[in-house]
Amino acid sequence: MVRFGPSGNSENFYKEGRKSSVEMPAWLSKMGLDAYEYQCNRGVNIGKDMANKIGEEAEKNNIFMSIHAPYYINMASPEEEKRIKSKGYIIECMTVAKWMGAKRIVVHTGSYSKVDKKWALETSARLFGEVLKEADSLGLGDIMICPEVLGKNNQIGSLDEIIEMCRTNERLSPTIDFAHIHARGQGSLNSVEDFERVINMLENSLGTDRVRELHCHFSRVEFTKGGEKKHWNIDDTQFGPEFEYLAEVIIKKKINPVIICESRANMAEDALKLKKIYNKMVKGM
Repeated sequence: MVRFGPSGNSENFYKEGRKSSVEMPAWLSKMGLDAYEYQCNRGVNIGKDMANKIGEEAEKNNIFMSIHAPYYINMASPEEEKRIKSKGYIIECMTVAKWMGAKRIVVHTGSYSKVDKKWALETSARLFGEVLKEADSLGLGDIMICPEVLGKNNQIGSLDEIIEMCRTNERLSPTIDFAHIHARGQGSLNSVEDFERVINMLENSLGTDRVRELHCHFSRVEFTKGGEKKHWNIDDTQFGPEFEYLAEVIIKKKINPVIICESRANMAEDALKLKKIYNKMVKGM
């Protein structure tokens, strides 16, 4: 089963008078969606009671939960104190995931703008391993850490780098953000073959089992020479990439990814558009 959902809460959710993320699972289910990525990107600011309630509503409404960890995590900071704090933020996020019934947390690894790339990648992988050991001791061993492919050239997060990092530990599984791949590659995803090449790289490096239920982000994206500039909505067709190409690969490969839409303001509505595109293609093939 391919699942679709938003990254956070759409503007319409609030315009309709809703105020709490506890209401999101039922709202999404009514729309016809079945995934939700709760946002801790500006900090882990949710208590156990609220997280439990969101998790209960998600289970009741068959919504697959994931959590996006804070943007300011930097596993390759040249400052040891910041690296230690980054590990702590991930543990905090995994704790919330446990309360919420989420099995995956999405993590931005950080930046290598001030350090050597090789050192940054090796240090990040080592620290992720340390986090997973600590998570085991805290009863969080069932939560997967999903380092994200990032869109800016100075970030630790090219497709090759994320694959290399995930090869170091089976409990690291990539978040494949196709907008970021497109932006980092200066508009590199323009055909079914381009998307299939990405999936083949993952399968050849990590194995088909780890790719079968891949965690993905999708939206249109504007980019500059430095990579990602801004995410756009599905109707902003002057920007790529095109979801139809990915949908064809998903169907051909018989994989069941979670597709989280990161469109600006309309992420739930656009997630539904992606789901309708996919369902229409399934019926036509």
